[in-house]
Amino acid sequence: MLIGYARTSTIEQKAGLEAQLRDLKKAGCDDKVFSEQVSSVEHREQLDQALDYIRDGDTLVVTKLDRLARSVRNLVEITDTLKAKNANLQILDMNLDTATATGQLMLNLLASIGQFEREMMLERQREGIAKAKADGKYKGRAPTARAKSDEVMRLHQSGLGASAIARQAGISRSSVYRIVDAK
Repeated sequence: MLIGYARTSTIEQKAGLEAQLRDLKKAGCDDKVFSEQVSSVEHREQLDQALDYIRDGDTLVVTKLDRLARSVRNLVEITDTLKAKNANLQILDMNLDTATATGQLMLNLLASIGQFEREMMLERQREGIAKAKADGKYKGRAPTARAKSDEVMRLHQSGLGASAIARQAGISRSSVYRIVDAK
């Protein structure tokens, strides 16, 4: 059985969700389609339900890889869940189906390339920061809460509580406690 999964990040992306649903139906996902409008960094209840619903021999069908997985690690988790259920993954825009040896190879290659690209980007970022520090150009994030230490202490000495001080100063309560404890 083909099980469809469609997702957009926001409810304003109605046309995008409708297009995914149309493509899933065209691909043969007539019996069961799970869809949701939630950011990939949030809990995706419908994806969990789809993965729970899938049985031996079923195929999870998505229109695009980014509609399914938010990272390589997340993709591996999802494919491991599918593999444990003896189910497959089909990604329509890539014409990729893990039911075939070539599809499995391509998915692994894409995941590896994605991981490699991420690690190279992080390496370049670290090198850039190290060079900027050596040139005296990198100072890091400005300590916004500590810059308000005098104001925090004045409000604290006037008898205000941490929540009120945080609201007035525009900083977090934990920053208020940190400043007060340091004095």
